[in-house]
This record gives sequence, C-alpha cells and structure tokens, in this order.
Amino acid sequence: MQPRRIGPVGSSTPGDVFTLRSHAHSLPADILRDASLRLGILSLVGAVLWILADVLYHVAQRAMTPPGDPTWLRFSFTDAIAVVGSIVSFALHAYTRRSKRRPQFVLDLGLVYIMITALGVGLVMHWDGRPRDAPMNPEISWIGVLLLIFAAILPTSPRKLLIAGAFSVAMNPVGMLIAEAHGTIDLPTPWVALLMHYPDILLLGVALVISGVVTQLGRQVTKAREAGSYELTELIGRGGMGEVYKAKHRMFARAAAIKLIRPEVLAGQDDEAADLAVKRFRREAEAAANLRSPHTVEIYDFGISDDRTFYFVMELLDGMDLESLVRQHGPLPAARVIHIVTQVCDSLEEAHRAGLVHRDIKPANIHVGPLGLRNDFVKVLDFGLVKPFAATNSDQSLATVAGQITGTPAYMAPEMALGDVVDGRADIYALGCVTYYLLTAELVFNADSSMQMMARHLKSTPRMPSQRANGIPRALDELVVACLAKDPKDRPQSAAELARRLEAIDTPAWGDDDAARWWSTNQSPERVGLLST
Repeated sequence: MQPRRIGPVGSSTPGDVFTLRSHAHSLPADILRDASLRLGILSLVGAVLWILADVLYHVAQRAMTPPGDPTWLRFSFTDAIAVVGSIVSFALHAYTRRSKRRPQFVLDLGLVYIMITALGVGLVMHWDGRPRDAPMNPEISWIGVLLLIFAAILPTSPRKLLIAGAFSVAMNPVGMLIAEAHGTIDLPTPWVALLMHYPDILLLGVALVISGVVTQLGRQVTKAREAGSYELTELIGRGGMGEVYKAKHRMFARAAAIKLIRPEVLAGQDDEAADLAVKRFRREAEAAANLRSPHTVEIYDFGISDDRTFYFVMELLDGMDLESLVRQHGPLPAARVIHIVTQVCDSLEEAHRAGLVHRDIKPANIHVGPLGLRNDFVKVLDFGLVKPFAATNSDQSLATVAGQITGTPAYMAPEMALGDVVDGRADIYALGCVTYYLLTAELVFNADSSMQMMARHLKSTPRMPSQRANGIPRALDELVVACLAKDPKDRPQSAAELARRLEAIDTPAWGDDDAARWWSTNQSPERVGLLST
C-alpha cells in the first residue's frame, strides 16, 4: 500500500506521494525497552523457580527417607547450583530495572542468562543420576521450554538465538557426560547423551521460527511508524483518539512529536463519512497550521495515508500538561494561574479572530514548561481538531463524529451540551472551568456519568472557587464565575477581554524567576505525549 500525504505546511500539494522506509536492522526503542522489562519479569520468575524447585526436592527427599534419617537435609552440589541460579536471576532482574540501561544490551545479556540457566539445568537434571537398569528414553527438558518462552516474548534475531540456543540444548548432553564422569550414570556410548535430548533440538528449531516471526512483526511496526520525512522512534503517549510518537526529521535531525489519529474515531466505518473526514481534515489542519501565536503548539506537517490514518507532526515539548501538574502538585497559587491562563487567552484570541473555536479546552490540552530561556511557557494543544464558527450544525467538523457530541463533559459549555451553534465564548466557558480546576484542584461539578455532568453544567450554579480553596483574590473569584455563566452573553465576550481582566487583578505577579525556582525544585520536565484522551 502506497500512502499519500499532504506536503509540508505552507507548500502542500495533495497529490504528493510519501513512501515508507524500513530500517530492518533495528526495532523501535519502546518495543526494545518493554522487552527488556519483560526479561526482568522472566528472570524474577526464574529466581523463584530455582528456590521452589530446590525446596520441594528436599521435601520430596524427606518423604522418601526413613524417619530419623537426616540425609535429606544435606547441602549438595545441586543445592549450590540452585543458589547460584537464583542469585544470577535476581541480579538480572535488578539490572533490567535500571532506567539508563541500553535495552538492546539488556536483551543480549538475556541470551547469556539463558545459557547460564541451561548449564545449571543440565547439571541439576543429571548430577544425581538414575538407576542403572532404568531405560533411557528421549525426553523434552526445561531447556527446550525455556527457549520457546524466550523466543515468544522477547524480540531476538534468529541468528543470535541460534548461537545461544545451540549452546543451551548442548547443556543436557554435557550434564550427562559430567554425571558419567562423576560415576552416577553409565552411558553405553557418548552419542546416547545427544540422542536422549533430540526433542530439545527440535524445540530450538521451533523457537527460531517464532523468533523470526516476532522480529518481522517488530520490523513491520518500524516501517509503519515512518511517516513522510519523519522517522518515528518511540511511543510517548496513547489515548482515545490514537497514539503519539517521538520522531526525528530524516535530513534535519529535528525532534518532533507525531500524532496518529485512528480514522474510525473521526469518520466511523462508513466510506462516505470517511471521504468527508479526509476533506475536512485537510481544510481544518491547514487552518490550524496557519495559527502563529507562540502559545499554540506549532504544526510542522500533516498528512493522510491511503488507509485514512491522519497524522500531525508537531513540536516536541518539555514539561507537562496542566492536569498532570495539578494531580502531582495540587492547586496552584492565584498569581501562577493568572500567568498561565493569560497565555492561553493569547492562543484562543488568534484562533477566534480566524473564525475557529477549539471546542475541547481542558487541562490535558494545555501544556506548560520551559521553552528556551522562558519558564512556565504555555502551549495550547489539539488545534488541528477545531471547528469553524457556523450558523447551523449541518457542517460538522472533523472532531464531531456522527451521533456524538464533541468535547469533554467536565469542561463543556451549556450551548455545546444542547447542540446549539457555538462560538469562541464556548472556549471562554471551558477556560473558566480550567481556571477553577487550577485554583482548587477540583472540577466545577462532579457527577457519576457524562449525561449527569452535562446536566449540571446546564442547570446547576457553581460554588465560588474561594469556598474550596484559600488565597483567591475576590476579583479572580468573580471573574471565574463570570466565565461560567450559562448564557454566553454574560461571559467575557473575547479571550482578549478575559486576558485584560486577569491582568488587572491586584495580586503579586508570577514572574519567570518564580517559575524557574519552581521547575528547579520539582521533578525534571518530561516529554509530553501531546495526545488528547
């Protein structure tokens, strides 16, 4: 399938072809990292099994020895192997939990772990021997099972697995030969040790096939993640609309974030609706890309593939969204809230003057963090899913799926809940809800369902923010409540007006020095997922 794309913003040509290139030699970083964590879980299970197997062996010995015979308590060579095996397993588990370990190196270390474990299993299985008259039949051992598990849950190249697996399946024959030298096994010929364990060799072949399939799937993920001139390197966010990946430009090495939007989220399964969604995506993405406020997240590129997967290429930001900020650190001081919300107003004012309404202003869609020499710099996200002002509801936007109301109920203006025509004052209402949340760490209204939440926004009178938190100036208290007026005519009539009224509030200003001290004393900034849920 040859996807198509809209060219770079500002010079888009809808017929441009964009190809997918695959780096077959490597897998995505997040897949390798997740695999290294699974290796840690596997090694922890191995440590527990070593301990349990040794303890249960002694319990079985106790049941089979005469009363008063203390030999079942004797520490033997196999006990020493179990101790070493559990220590190695615990050590690998701890190593995989180190955040700065290179995932590919950890997985290669896992192959060494498999070989060490196989050596231990081979010695334990045969050290104590068997009755000399007992028949020797071919058998599947734990080594073969371990290779199958490793190949199925950890992406490893078949070549590496072949080397590690050949060594591992050889450990059972080696264990038998060592046991023969120890005098506990009598082999007719050394070849019997190999023939006894040919099922493990067959399982190694199966493991190689599984490894090839898993590796190929990983490479297909790598290929699918390459969009246009950008190479997707790491999954950094997932939500109800799709996924966001960290990416870099192939030529300029510019870091970016790419949001992939599932087509069924925006257009359902109907082909006609999907075609309409593609046209609207193109129109609305171009409108959003033309916004130039420094407080609107910058869109570098956007496109649509043949399978109607939408994508935005955006700037990659440091910091966190406001929802995460409040959840982790509690309500914000009034001066900082004014500083943040005023910047949001700058972004909204430009959009509203361009005839665009965001329709989903909420804390998760507002990002704050360092940018250049500035701290607490605000960026409004998801302007690619806006809706133009309209006289009727007949022209639904890309963000409006048939049969659904777009927006988030906890921040939804009454006119949106009713399905009426909306303009920028709906964003003012939502921003009032956001301001309320920042000041109090609580929603304006609480409800058990989305319908109940929308009903309360339609009918209930909100409590003053000062009744839920201290230190809120009276003027800010009243301004927030004004933004939450049921009738749009009773709210501030523009984002610019709201910003002026915020700046006029008599309260100590929150400056860049204050923000710098806050960021330096709190957790280091993390990459934001840039994904609305």
